[in-house]
Amino acid sequence: MEFVDTALDDFCVAEEETSGGRMGRRRHIGDETGEFKSKNLHAERRRREKLSGRLLELRSQMNKATIITDAITYIKELQKCVEDLSNQLHEMEAAIEEEPATKSYEIADTKDQMNQWGIEPEVKVIQVDGSKLWIKIVFQKKRGGFTKLMEAMNVLGCDITDTSLTTSKGAFLFTSSVEVISKVQKFSK
Repeated sequence: MEFVDTALDDFCVAEEETSGGRMGRRRHIGDETGEFKSKNLHAERRRREKLSGRLLELRSQMNKATIITDAITYIKELQKCVEDLSNQLHEMEAAIEEEPATKSYEIADTKDQMNQWGIEPEVKVIQVDGSKLWIKIVFQKKRGGFTKLMEAMNVLGCDITDTSLTTSKGAFLFTSSVEVISKVQKFSK
């Protein structure tokens, strides 16, 4: 069927592709595939290839002597750091060796404080319930004293629930609720 040119052809709108709209933002590769790709994809690939090429060029221009010199300076810095740390360690060891003299002074000082304020060492135990006890202990304040007390209570098979520890005038005041759970109950039956 043939089309005849008429005066109405001027009024017909022909379908043409426009570059505007959503489709203009993407490139249509291959009309038959229908895949869309970014229009900047090739530019980005070229940019990355250019950067990697320049990086390889820089690496090749750096001579081995420069690399070895940098490595030597880095090793010297590390050796200096090791030397500084070992000096600090020796200073700490020297301070620890001097510490026992100050410990004996501290022990004498706390004992004097307790005597000065009239604080006497004491142990008070009150049975609250069948196997529950309330304990009050006043003893000299010294390093590791509380830890030794807790270890002794643990060895005796005591379950410590409510604990209060106060330090004042060279003395520890320890109060606690204790439940005796192990060895004492087994032997009493």
